[in-house]
Amino acid sequence: MLTNYVYKLRPNITQSTKLSSWLDMLRSTYNWSLADRIAQYNQQFIQGEYCDIRTRSEACPLTCFVSKNGASGEPWKDVKVGKDGKDKNPRRSAGDIQITALPDLKKARPWFAEIDSTVLQQNVKRLDTAYKNFFEGRGFPKFKNRSNFTSFTFQMGVKVQSSKIYLPKLGWMRFFNSRLIPNGFTIKAATVRKRQDGWYVSIRIEDKAIPSYASKPLDEVNSILGCDLGITKLVHLSDRHQIDNPKFSTNKKSKRTLKIRQRRVSKKVKGSKNRKKAANNLGRFHKKTVDKRTAYQWHVANKIVSRKVDAIALEDLNVSGMMRRCKIKVDEKTGRFLKNGQSRKKGLNRAISDASWGELILKIQYLAAKLGKVVIKINPKHSSQECRKCKHVDKSNRDGEKFICTQCGDHEHADIGAAKTIRDRGFEIVRGDSAKLAARQLNAQKILPRSMSKRGEFGNLSNQDIKIVKS
Repeated sequence: MLTNYVYKLRPNITQSTKLSSWLDMLRSTYNWSLADRIAQYNQQFIQGEYCDIRTRSEACPLTCFVSKNGASGEPWKDVKVGKDGKDKNPRRSAGDIQITALPDLKKARPWFAEIDSTVLQQNVKRLDTAYKNFFEGRGFPKFKNRSNFTSFTFQMGVKVQSSKIYLPKLGWMRFFNSRLIPNGFTIKAATVRKRQDGWYVSIRIEDKAIPSYASKPLDEVNSILGCDLGITKLVHLSDRHQIDNPKFSTNKKSKRTLKIRQRRVSKKVKGSKNRKKAANNLGRFHKKTVDKRTAYQWHVANKIVSRKVDAIALEDLNVSGMMRRCKIKVDEKTGRFLKNGQSRKKGLNRAISDASWGELILKIQYLAAKLGKVVIKINPKHSSQECRKCKHVDKSNRDGEKFICTQCGDHEHADIGAAKTIRDRGFEIVRGDSAKLAARQLNAQKILPRSMSKRGEFGNLSNQDIKIVKS
């Protein structure tokens, strides 16, 4: 079993200076490796005639070693003899080429020899991971700056004794031993990260004697808890309970504090020590907000997973798509830009970012795996607009937190009804009725005008908070 423990480091002045200089050198190495791969890509796919600009040697694209993620260097390993007695000369990937060039880098720039070799290798593998994500459909790797390059990884040589940790080329360093490593676990890797209030280390430990967590098979799932994520309330559960959303960074006090500290930074002279102090105070406030949100999300995830159910149904949300900017509207006659609602959507985007649904879903998945429970991702389309009684889908069914079906008149709390719909869709997946669910979503019923009959105002039908249940 693999797991991670995070501790705060207590480096002395010399070690702290070394850590900062390592970050700068590793960032420059990362950016150089990325520029090298981009240059090799451009040489083949844009210029096309040359394998190397310096030598101007022509090469056929079929035999040239330059590829989409190629790198400058020798693409083939040294000739080796295989078991069959034949020469074995495999072709290397771009990451292997750049890792092989690291000794030459240390000779050309001796100060890079101060960095542990595994740290330099993991830095190149970090770029490999970024390229792999790109070819799987995510964003292209970007050049790093001081704000988004704040960590590096040791692959071996890390030791822990009481409240001291040994990091290669850095020596023994004190840390806050806030959580003892269990007996039988061995250290596999350690990632050092710089945050606003100091340095932290994340230790990956493993015990092969303990089996990995195994979730329950779908055939044995008898009860499911549906979860609908929101902003007014963070989570609505299908058992009619709701969990509050504290809005750590969008409440009145936080917005005022953030505004004041940002103003102090902007009024200081650029490059001055006072500006650095003000920026540090601003960063500490952001970190404090993140820590509060993280602690609360772990509390919420524990409360959800501790329910006596076999599976948890969650919305499969495209959060980045929900926060995308509105389409631009242009007047055809004058060519001027028209209002597209982006100024109003800005507040919604901030609220979605503050809720941090993606992080909460990851925590629920992690804790559910530890307890052997199943997490089912559900398509949330029309979950709050579909009537659970007659299956009628209509946008006008929902009015704020109220749900009143325009066809059958059924009414309930809109978000709790959505959580129940998500739970029902989870049962359909478990029972193998996902095909019927997809057909019903495609063949949505005809949208009818909203009924004008007089009905009572239905407020929050289940204003129960998880803290009340706990008490």
